[in-house]
Amino acid sequence: MHRSGTTMAWNVFKFCTALRGLGSIMILLVLGVVGVTYYAVVWTNYGPALSAGGLDSLAALAIILLFHFLLAMLLWSYFSVVFTDPGVVPPNWRLASDEEQRGGESDPLNSLEFGGLHPDSSNQRTRFCRKCSQPKPPRCHHCSVCGRCVLKMDHHCVWVVSCVGALNYKYFLLFLLYTFLETTLVTLLLMPHFIAFFSDEEIPGTPGTLATTFLAFVLNLAFALSVMGFLIMHISLVSSNTTTIEAYEKKTSPKWPYDLGRKKNFEQVFGPDKIYWLIPAYSEEDLRRMPELQGLEYPSKPDFDSQDF
Repeated sequence: MHRSGTTMAWNVFKFCTALRGLGSIMILLVLGVVGVTYYAVVWTNYGPALSAGGLDSLAALAIILLFHFLLAMLLWSYFSVVFTDPGVVPPNWRLASDEEQRGGESDPLNSLEFGGLHPDSSNQRTRFCRKCSQPKPPRCHHCSVCGRCVLKMDHHCVWVVSCVGALNYKYFLLFLLYTFLETTLVTLLLMPHFIAFFSDEEIPGTPGTLATTFLAFVLNLAFALSVMGFLIMHISLVSSNTTTIEAYEKKTSPKWPYDLGRKKNFEQVFGPDKIYWLIPAYSEEDLRRMPELQGLEYPSKPDFDSQDF
């Protein structure tokens, strides 16, 4: 029995190590798909139409501008996820419980699962990470791939070589959104060319350009369909102020105190400033006014029940 447990732990370790190595390859894969798509759309099919004159040139120009805008937003969001730390637990962090505020007599490790300003004694349990040997803030989880605790961890994503957590979750959602819009646009643009492959008409172009167009259509269709599923799932999670991991925890929890209503749930991810909603950044005012954007403090329902809005 002991040997079986040791073997399982070793297999998990090798699996986590493999995921770390796979991440860099996935970034190259993303850039490769972008390159194939760019060549098929801009250089092969719609770029040459710019010199045709008339309405065809205007239509091609509009398509290319929209394509580049969505591509720029996609890459901006993607690399914001890649290069933004999802959130690390500060050294010597302790949860500020009511007992600590009265004089620090309580054990700081005996925090609450749904801690904050209004703790619920029915959900009391120790929040301590044995692997990191440190207390865990509310909604924090340990990632075996990264080998550390991540604030408001959603999941580990091999596509971005990191975890998706409190500080880069918005960027990840925007990456999904712009990826879906871009791949859907490309699918619609290349669909007539794809259909032409199965007709008896002669198709202009070299075998290389035709193959690239065919491959770009298939890749973008596959990504559009798969990303659509993830996007719908995460929209549902944001609306209930839940992460992917917490969606499983809620099944065993009598109540979920972080669900503050769709508007406040949305603002806890995207911030109140509407100008910044669709770009991978936050305003300084939002970061100053909303500590939950930093991943350490999260208001619960009692917090807002006592306020007038």
